[in-house]
Amino acid sequence: MNLLNSFFGEQVPTINVHELRQELQNEKPPFLLDVRQPEEFRMSHIAGAKLIPLGQLARRTNEVPHDRAIVCICASGHRSVSAVHLLKAAGLTSSSMQNGMIAWQMAKMPVDKGL
Repeated sequence: MNLLNSFFGEQVPTINVHELRQELQNEKPPFLLDVRQPEEFRMSHIAGAKLIPLGQLARRTNEVPHDRAIVCICASGHRSVSAVHLLKAAGLTSSSMQNGMIAWQMAKMPVDKGL
């Protein structure tokens, strides 16, 4: 383990909002895992995202596909990093959307509302 990892933890793969928008156009788009709370999700989320709050993810990893790329999403990018670590411990590979829904909305990307 290098010195930076000992202070900050292992770095996780990330994807920015523009890269994600492009990936969503693919024939097999990534699975979007939103790890925010239901009230945050209701206010705005990316179309097609599945809500599994971070506090429930460890017991609900069976709801996450094993055959697709996984992108974890939260409000600012912090909880999604924790989700990536949790999924890695469960044997799944995923990435975190950089700066979360804040960046998505600042880039004027489309959102859905409600559950």
